[in-house]
Amino acid sequence: MKQYIKLVSLSLVLCLGACKKEFLEQTDPNAVTVDDYFKTENDILLAVNGAYQSLRSGNTVGEGSHLFTDERSDDRGRDDNQSNAGEPFQFNDFSILPANSYLRTHWSSLYQSISRTNVILSNIDKVTFNTPANKDVYAGEAKFVRALMYFELVRKWGAVPLVTEQLSTMEEVAALTFRVPEEEVYAQIVNDLKDGLNSSLPNLQSAAGVGRISKAGLNAYLGKVYLTMATTLKDNKAANLELANTHLLAAYNLRSFGQLAEIPYADVFDVTKKTSNKEVIFQIAYRQGDLNYSSGLAADNQAKGENINSLKVSTGIGANVKHDLVNDYEAGDLRKDYSVKYANDPAVKDWFITKFRDASSAAGVNGYGGNDWIMMRYADVILMLAEVNNLMGNNAQAIQYLDMVRTRAGMPAYAVASLNPAYRTKYPTLKLAILHERRVELAFEHHRWFDLLRAFTPAELVTYFKAKPQVDYGNAKLSNISTKDWYYPIPFDEVKLDPAKMYQNPGY
Repeated sequence: MKQYIKLVSLSLVLCLGACKKEFLEQTDPNAVTVDDYFKTENDILLAVNGAYQSLRSGNTVGEGSHLFTDERSDDRGRDDNQSNAGEPFQFNDFSILPANSYLRTHWSSLYQSISRTNVILSNIDKVTFNTPANKDVYAGEAKFVRALMYFELVRKWGAVPLVTEQLSTMEEVAALTFRVPEEEVYAQIVNDLKDGLNSSLPNLQSAAGVGRISKAGLNAYLGKVYLTMATTLKDNKAANLELANTHLLAAYNLRSFGQLAEIPYADVFDVTKKTSNKEVIFQIAYRQGDLNYSSGLAADNQAKGENINSLKVSTGIGANVKHDLVNDYEAGDLRKDYSVKYANDPAVKDWFITKFRDASSAAGVNGYGGNDWIMMRYADVILMLAEVNNLMGNNAQAIQYLDMVRTRAGMPAYAVASLNPAYRTKYPTLKLAILHERRVELAFEHHRWFDLLRAFTPAELVTYFKAKPQVDYGNAKLSNISTKDWYYPIPFDEVKLDPAKMYQNPGY
């Protein structure tokens, strides 16, 4: 059977194994095989662009992937437990089932993106490059996308199948359908990101390169990966913290501005400044006014009766915000007024997200917004540096980083805030103060769930959630959470392929 430029997940390929042989051997006379496709440098570039394009999907890491991240956390969710057979509600309700179709699609889509990168990397040596430096740039970009997908997989499922080559036969697929330890997955992620650092990628992308990775971005992600390893794996904590600090500092030192306070918070999300914004390190690009490539983020988040986000008329509740988050903003925090608003329509009386706006005539009444989806920015790097230094016992340095973010938000320095009894009661330790700051600074940017996993052990996470008032959490039941919810269940369709090699996570 020839392999075509049609990218499928592991599960889909394996399901084909039940088909008749003659069906599998049928070919499309108009299809282009992988062997015939990659002829020129431009063919590789187009394939790399396709790998980046896969990031746009809400089933991978695009703006619509909040179901798998923020809705798992205490920042947002949904109170409707009936729509779509109640499957989306399971994420925030901690009642998710292995047969959940949204979870299965997420898993498959992440592997589809990996498949795209593996095809590129398995064929790049066949092509003669007119500009030799482009070869390692395109390879570095493909490896970045692969690393990003595996970073999502390992944090959400733990041990997962690890595939780093183009698969052409059912036998090759079957041979690699088994879960490997988290340490091996992280080792591959680190190697891929380091290879990108050793390439000719620029330190920072120009306006023309918006949506592509840079060395600043690779360092930032390496820092986050090492920080995650230090806080979630058993071994090498001290060494991983040192490496996290090294790479986060490298990213920070590549910034093209002085102090974070030079960049107004609202400017970070201003669609008219997205190509000149010095804080953003890596984003997924969307095209304003374009039916196929625009962002729906602003319009989708808007509640009925409101027009702050978009000119598109909303008929629903928009993006549900947990009252638990609303209550976590300190008095006078300018980020609250920019990020959330109370809708006071007769049909909708609740908080909704206003952080992502495009109410321009260019976006129009159809809501074809120009919001890029920000994956990594300097406030994230700075707060990770605070987190790392706190874990290393360098509290004075950690507080300096924390205050960089608080100063821009118009908040008092940590030393002053900690004298406030209310602040001190809510955040009695520097660790909790940093976790709070990440929550309000990076709200709705799909970081919160992963921040919680770094901050707490499984048992501590359960205690943390169950201490929250149910009234501030909505219809989803806090009582449901248990230590099993540290990971998602392996999708049922994957487990049934080989229950031994694709064993289920505990508790499901």
